[in-house]
Amino acid sequence: MTELGPVAWPPAPIRTERLVLRESDARDRAAFIELFALPEVRTYLGGPRPRDELERAVPELPGRRPGVFVVDLDGAMIGTVTLDRRDAERPGHVGPDAREAELGYTFLPDAWGCGYAAEACEAALGWFAGAFPGEPVVLCTQTANVRSMRLAAKLGFTEVRRFEEWGAEQWFGMWSPITVTG
Repeated sequence: MTELGPVAWPPAPIRTERLVLRESDARDRAAFIELFALPEVRTYLGGPRPRDELERAVPELPGRRPGVFVVDLDGAMIGTVTLDRRDAERPGHVGPDAREAELGYTFLPDAWGCGYAAEACEAALGWFAGAFPGEPVVLCTQTANVRSMRLAAKLGFTEVRRFEEWGAEQWFGMWSPITVTG
């Protein structure tokens, strides 16, 4: 059992044309610290954390929990894609049980603008659709985060509502796997 449900974790690595989505290992620790310390990465995520604090806090095997995929390009971590259950106490839900799977992603700046986020998120959503047939996925991002808004649209998320949280307008969307019959 995982936080996502009765699915074995971690799944086998997911390979795309250029990337591998896999479980984290010790070689990823420095990249995890960068994701939390870089101001440009953390602009819409509450701001950067002090590097010395992160050096003490980040475990040797960071991100080792159900729902966290390391995005690997040529043997190096360039970002993460997460699928977690949205906290029932937070605003923005589509179902009565308020425990929808929520897609999240962060990438190092060198990986921006190359299509890696779309490629990795599409692969994670494909895995999710196979593991949880018919279950929707939600995504929440600040409306000011233009890159994230573009990615949400490219991935096929549709707006459900907007609301204020953490002092900023949030965009809340939903993605449903498409069943093709023929």
